[in-house]
Formats: sequence, structure tokens, C-alpha cells
Amino acid sequence: MYQNELKALKKQNRFRERFVYDNNLIDLASNDYLGLAHSKEQFQKAIDITLKYDYFAPKSSMLVGGYHQIHQMFENEISKLNGFDDCIVVGSGFLANFALIESLVRKGDVLFIDEEYHASGMAALPNINGRFIKFKHNSPEDLREKILQTKAKRVIIAIEGIYSMSGDICKKEFFNIADEAGAILIVDEAHSNGVLGDKLLGVFDHYGISPKSNYIKMGTLGKAYGSYGAYILASENIISFLENRAKPIIYSTAPSVFDIALALVNMRYIQENIKFFVDEIRQRKDILREFGYDINSLIVPVPQKSNSQAMRNKDLLLNDGFLVGAIRQPTVKEPILRIIPRLGSSIKDLKLLFTKLAKSL
Repeated sequence: MYQNELKALKKQNRFRERFVYDNNLIDLASNDYLGLAHSKEQFQKAIDITLKYDYFAPKSSMLVGGYHQIHQMFENEISKLNGFDDCIVVGSGFLANFALIESLVRKGDVLFIDEEYHASGMAALPNINGRFIKFKHNSPEDLREKILQTKAKRVIIAIEGIYSMSGDICKKEFFNIADEAGAILIVDEAHSNGVLGDKLLGVFDHYGISPKSNYIKMGTLGKAYGSYGAYILASENIISFLENRAKPIIYSTAPSVFDIALALVNMRYIQENIKFFVDEIRQRKDILREFGYDINSLIVPVPQKSNSQAMRNKDLLLNDGFLVGAIRQPTVKEPILRIIPRLGSSIKDLKLLFTKLAKSL
């Protein structure tokens, strides 16, 4: 069953499978931007917090009885840190994006979504009965033009802080457009939170933008925060609406108590050591500029001529002890090597990788 489909994927060099990689590999593929997924000290702190309570698993949905004190503690602290009124934790970034788009876009509304928005947001589009318009990637001009042509009762805009494959930072003009149009602005900060800004709080921090009642910030815990899960920051009204309308929140078991505890201790640790992390990120960006990659994020897309070349270069680097991502369709239009200069790997190794890569391209 499905043999022909699998054969076609293999022929196109688009076949995927899981691997448990050797721990000795130099990881420049994962989204663990700050290297916190390797910290046993932080892991132990999360254990200690969790063991203060009488139960350690959520047991049910948050609305039935699975809402734990640790969930609430994390929500309160991240809301205060980011300057938002309220927060709700969600099981994953995929569920958070699905929850936002599937529930917020009501009859008479139109969602304007960047054409390169994450697959989790795109997956929700069939559920909103055609009430969406895609605009050109990171183009405020195209968005503004398309909004002017709509007669929507309410406009909702969805962008990413940093786009997961290209590493592009969203343009500041999107915030202005949302304000001009009286629109709700969803900002997916999965890849920008923990990477951008003086306090490493993402694009709001990077651009010096204060939260407003029409702004929503969504982020994940499985990247810079070295754990698993997600959060949505917004006004009290929007969070309450999600509690009442968002199916992934209503009908999912509450997020893992331990994972939220781990994200909590890591969030605190980042803020306590902000200068160290900011300096380490800056050093990596400076080195990459020496190799011709003028990046603002911690995502380096290296274009490949074909899927076969992407896989071949990935395997060559793997043989040299480096793990990088070979990203192919449908995730991207054209294949890339996706390299993450994460803080969990040394600057020496980063230099060595790009020296080898320059010779193979």
C-alpha cells in the first residue's frame, strides 16, 4: 500500500525518514538556537520545580482540570516579560497556529497571510471556507494593495517574525498597516523569540514595538527555550475567545507540565544571562559575514542546484561529522541546505563547516 507514491518520492529525491543521529555529530541542523537542550543543570531545575507539586502530568484538557499551577506561572511570567495582557499555553506550535487561524477568522472576516507562512497556518486554511488571501512574501506593498480591495468586516494579518527557511525578518511596515486598517496582526515568533532584540524577545523587541490590543504574538518552546510546547500572547478578550472557540485548546490534553517547567527555567536563565547570549549570537553573525552570509537571524539558507545535490552535500558533511538540514519540496520551492549556527556548537566548528562548504559548492 502506497508503494508507488513512495517510489515517486525516492525518484524525486524527496523521500524522508527518521534517524537517531550519533550524539558525537556537530549539530548545526536543529532549532535549539541557544543550546539549552543540552543543559543538565536547567533540566534538574525543571525537575525540582515540578516535584514541588502533587501531580506531574496534565491529566485532561485545560478547561476540564488539566490547567496546572506551572502552566499559570509560565503564562504570568511570559506575559509580563513581553508586555502583553494575557497568555495561554498550547501543546505545540502547530496547534497554536491552527488554533489562531481556524478560530479567529469568522463570517465576514478576511485573513491576509504571507505566502511563505508556516505550514501549520496553511493547514488551517481549508477550515475557514475561503476567507483568506495570500500576499507576496514579506511585501507590505502587496498587502496594503490587497487590503484596499477588500470589503471585509474584519481584517486579520498573519506574518512570521523570522521565516523558518529563508531567515528573513518581517518588515516593520506590517505593524503600521495593521494599525491603519484596524486589523488583528498575528506574529509567529517561533524562530525570532530568543534570537532577536536587546532582551532576545523577538521582532517586537527588535523594532521597539509595544504590544497593542490588536497584536497577537505566538511562539514555540521547542526552539530557543529548549523544551516543547507553545504559547499565545494577546489581549484578555482574545485569549478568552480562544478558550471558547479554539478546538486545539478545547479538545487537546493540556501541555506537558514538565515541558512548561523546563521552558520556564530556561526563559528565566536567558534573561539572567542576556549579555552572554546576545554577544554569542553577534559573534556568529560576524563570522558568517566573513563567509559572505549577511544574516540577521540564526538561519542560513544555502541554495542548492537540485535535490540530489542537497542530499549529496548533506551526506558529505555528515561524513565529516556535521549535521545540517537538506530541505526540499514542498517545504521550499527550491532546495537548500539549512544551517543553524546555534550556540550549542562552537565558533571553531562553525568556521570549519563553512570552509568545507565553500570547497564543495
